[in-house]
Amino acid sequence: MTMSRLAGAAALAFVPVAAAATGILRSAGLPATSAGPAEVAAFYAGQPISVGIASALAPLAWLLLVLFGAGAVGRLRPAEAAQGEAWSLVGLAGIVMQNVLFAGSVAAQIALLAGAPAGGGLWQLHNALFSLNGIALAIAMLGFSISGLRTGTLAGWHVTVGLVAATLQLISSALTPVSLSGGPAGFALVGLVGFLLWLVWLVTFGVVLLREPTPDGRRYRGASPSTTSAASSA
Repeated sequence: MTMSRLAGAAALAFVPVAAAATGILRSAGLPATSAGPAEVAAFYAGQPISVGIASALAPLAWLLLVLFGAGAVGRLRPAEAAQGEAWSLVGLAGIVMQNVLFAGSVAAQIALLAGAPAGGGLWQLHNALFSLNGIALAIAMLGFSISGLRTGTLAGWHVTVGLVAATLQLISSALTPVSLSGGPAGFALVGLVGFLLWLVWLVTFGVVLLREPTPDGRRYRGASPSTTSAASSA
């Protein structure tokens, strides 16, 4: 299996892994961000199996994202290097940043599971890192989307989805201090829509990576030869 196809498979696999981890925590009754220390402590004391399984899935999700990012760079980099650009590296930096922030969030969750006091700011740290994670996703989508557009690798609608999702994730993350201090509930909706669009963008990118370039040199079936030629000669 080529690196590109491995990366595509990793992108597709990430979605069910992330959905499973989120679904397990939600079904177990994960407290709201505004929950008090007593409620948080009761949840982690009463749901050790659910929290443990969800936490165990996190490293797999990080590995899948790294494989996706590396494969995307491998697919995009040759064409953009000829143009003197490095947008795919910006996208990869976003993936790395995402894993670091989310690792911090999961580490806080594991500490709470191990009995760390919920009233010591650990729950707030968990929520802040989880929310700021959107900045990393925005950087990843921005870099890979622009690179995909410039090299003719991604369809126009796909790039648009990525840029819209990146904007929503950036706005949501920028509003983290307001959200965590009891801001309007609508702020959370911004982040949710951005996250769902991120999943659509990622799955579609995975399909692109699974397909080899077409014989006439086009990098996706919806690209016109003129578009690809222009990108290659830019």
